[in-house]
Amino acid sequence: MNTSKTFTTLLTLALAALAIGTMAAAADNKPATAATGIRSVFVLPSSTKEGRDPFFPESTRVADALAQAAATKPVDITTLTVRGISGTPGHLLAIINNHTFAVGEEADMQTSSGRTHVRCVEIHTDSVLVEINGQMRRLGFDTQ
Repeated sequence: MNTSKTFTTLLTLALAALAIGTMAAAADNKPATAATGIRSVFVLPSSTKEGRDPFFPESTRVADALAQAAATKPVDITTLTVRGISGTPGHLLAIINNHTFAVGEEADMQTSSGRTHVRCVEIHTDSVLVEINGQMRRLGFDTQ
């Protein structure tokens, strides 16, 4: 019994020392990402020379998808129209094609050229500034 108790005490002390040492090392050498909450950053390579898929190194699907995305035609936004703007002056809401947006909200919407990602940037009393595939566009009311 005495040997078991001694072993348990030594193990507890060793774990406590390890924890204190780890906390001291972390306090002295905090990574920049700890403050921002960023855990991982993944960057897609633009070609196979910049990097490969580690699980499928012979695959070219990432580079092919990026090349296809770069070659896509511009989005036809004529099907996106502002149906209404409401809310208080400090918190306006815009209805675009029966979808309600506040500033900063995002949604995938159907256009004549397919589904596209729309992010609401600004809402004014007569128009809405949106970001569509990285391009800023101003949408007005439907004139019908």
